[in-house]
Amino acid sequence: MKITYRRATNNDLPLLIELMRDFNAHEGICFDEVIARSAIAGMLNDENKGYLWLIERDGLVVGYTVLTFGYSLEFHGRDAFVDEIYLIESARGQGIGQLAIQFLEEQCRSLGISALHLEVERSNTHAQAVYRKAGFVDHDRYLLTKWLI
Repeated sequence: MKITYRRATNNDLPLLIELMRDFNAHEGICFDEVIARSAIAGMLNDENKGYLWLIERDGLVVGYTVLTFGYSLEFHGRDAFVDEIYLIESARGQGIGQLAIQFLEEQCRSLGISALHLEVERSNTHAQAVYRKAGFVDHDRYLLTKWLI
């Protein structure tokens, strides 16, 4: 099994929409294609926002991952957020998610990013175990969000 990561381009937009639709269905998140298309295009066309990679196994796309960029005094400068990691059902449970996290860590180090964050549903204990095994720690805080649009 050979896992590779390919930076997504605007040509990948239809595939990314389908993968994102599946991800949102899997997570029980409302999906609006118009909003998703705009958000993806915004990232693909502005590297300052972050990067989006397709995850390939033996040359076939099996998922994607999104890394967004920020800046934090608390976390000593540039930081990043694993916005999404999604694998199609047939690619789960094979260590591909762990490899994707390692890949993202390597990318962050090469970009001078000092801290990598992610969020996970409280009920998703499997993903929590994967992330803890990768070295992520719970800061015993709540991520609070206020929609501004």
